[in-house]
Amino acid sequence: MCGIAGFIDAGGDEQLVPALDRALLALAHRGPDDSGIVVHRPNVDRGPVVGLGNRRLSIIDLSPAGHQPMTTADGRYSLTYNGEVYNAVALRSQLVALGHQFHSDTDTEVFLEAYAEWGVEAFARMEGMFAAAILDRPRQQVVLVRDVFGIKPLFYHQSRGRLVFASELGALRAFGGVGRGVHAAQVHDFLRQVHVAHPVETLFVDVQQLAPAHYLVAPIDRSRAPSAVRYWRLSTATSDISYADATEQLRALVLGSVARHLRSDVPIGFSLSGGLDSSSVLLAARRASPDGELHAFSFVTDDAELAESEYQEIAATAAGAVRHAVRFDAAQLVRDFDKVVDLQGEPFASPAICAQYAVFARAREQGVRVILGGQGSDELFAGYAEYFPARVASLLRRGRFAEAAHFVRAAADRWKLSPRALVRGALGMSAPVAVRALVRGMRGQTPVHPWLAAAWFEERHVEAPSAWFPRGRELMKDQLLHVIEDVHLQPLMRYEDRSSMALSMESRVPFLTHLMGTFALSLPESYLVSRDAEQKAVLRDAMRGVVPDAILDRRDKIGFGVPVARWLNESAQWVEQRMPLVRACPAINSSVIDRHWRAVRERSSVASAYLVWRCLVLATWAERHEAVWQ
Repeated sequence: MCGIAGFIDAGGDEQLVPALDRALLALAHRGPDDSGIVVHRPNVDRGPVVGLGNRRLSIIDLSPAGHQPMTTADGRYSLTYNGEVYNAVALRSQLVALGHQFHSDTDTEVFLEAYAEWGVEAFARMEGMFAAAILDRPRQQVVLVRDVFGIKPLFYHQSRGRLVFASELGALRAFGGVGRGVHAAQVHDFLRQVHVAHPVETLFVDVQQLAPAHYLVAPIDRSRAPSAVRYWRLSTATSDISYADATEQLRALVLGSVARHLRSDVPIGFSLSGGLDSSSVLLAARRASPDGELHAFSFVTDDAELAESEYQEIAATAAGAVRHAVRFDAAQLVRDFDKVVDLQGEPFASPAICAQYAVFARAREQGVRVILGGQGSDELFAGYAEYFPARVASLLRRGRFAEAAHFVRAAADRWKLSPRALVRGALGMSAPVAVRALVRGMRGQTPVHPWLAAAWFEERHVEAPSAWFPRGRELMKDQLLHVIEDVHLQPLMRYEDRSSMALSMESRVPFLTHLMGTFALSLPESYLVSRDAEQKAVLRDAMRGVVPDAILDRRDKIGFGVPVARWLNESAQWVEQRMPLVRACPAINSSVIDRHWRAVRERSSVASAYLVWRCLVLATWAERHEAVWQ
């Protein structure tokens, strides 16, 4: 796991070489163990220049043989790489059979030799998380690539004759020429929809990110503009697998993925919430390592509605793991706030990210260099109540009205949801596209949320995006794909990456592999959310006998919940000190936010607390990152 940076300049600007050194210095926390650069000039005296840089965090093969950037023995290809390839052992065997020789035990060398053998077709063969840049001397090009779920980051900026890239925004700015103008549409989406999840755009107009499951080919002479190419995509086509076979195969997938994610030459720990997903990872690790010492790190709270200590203890005891309880309160939130805003690089929607950072910090204090968690399972296996209307809509679209009625009753009973709201949401989703368009036309444009400064957005021609609607017969699976590609997953991966790498620690997410994703979205919807409204039904049954029944049979879902309203109330003086920043933010209607702040103070409104939090984070981020409200 590392930090990467680099540049291509058609004019041969020599000043970019020391700039690359500065970029690597800005990434030192991502790779404290080693540093290196490779500079390539096709013509010694003139013409283009390419630089690749790397800060190494040694996880597998701690020897100098893992130094990066790494170059093939024949000098044809050089690689700077950030990530882990979990099927590296299998790929290495294939490459050895094809005549490749290896000089280290690193997955970095496997990645490099795989590209040398298969070119860009190698990327779809890799099970893992990665962001990389490959200098391909024979083709006189640089190839940037990102893993299929975007677990690892890769930002870039291009201007006339130049392209610069890095793992983080701060490093990218070391090259100069990267503007700080805010992207108004992204600000709008963050304030309105919580998550900034566009696969390419960022909150800065001048900075883009390579989309997940894409590679980008950039000619060294910049003779043509680079274009991104998708190399892999999830499919929602449904298989005819039986439920019994699905549970058996899924159990094998989970156990196998966790076992591969345990490969490390440094200490490993586990993030444990007490829910199904993190418990599955911990208990699967115990299956893979019957005698190893396991350490689990958990956020704990005294808030009765959010407390999961009981289930954390059940999982840790079943795994024979040492449980480390991490407490986090309003005072620590105030102390860590600016630091977390800085390390995240972009605004974040919940103070849970500050608590997550504290959990990772405790793990690092205990010597952990790699931490595994359950992120991604909710997105693959339909773990959110927001999928229920789409599940009903699928049944309605197929004419299975009795099943739909049964599901609505079951959801209302199990999860205390409003049957009327479920049916209304389902009807909206299942209506034909032409009918939905007619209704939208009759209603007019989506109303602007009152906390947004409407005039500011109108001047920049920013409008509320059209509501997303599924189109296929299995509407819930369409929604799953939409959430994976466009909504939840990218922000979650950013939070996970920045919180861990700021501490020189690698975070791994065993549920997010192309094998797991392909399998999950191939299942019938009833396997994911049962007829009785049980979420992640097939995963629960697959982990029966591995995870304690008390966790599998839970009737609540908390996630990483934090008492946001209480924390803000307990930090009221600090919030008041920050509010001038919010009021100065041109994208925010501050009078409305003032009313929401009063709602937090007077009746501890959770919805208002999250809105106030988003505005505090956005305004602080803009100040600390010197954003320009152009």
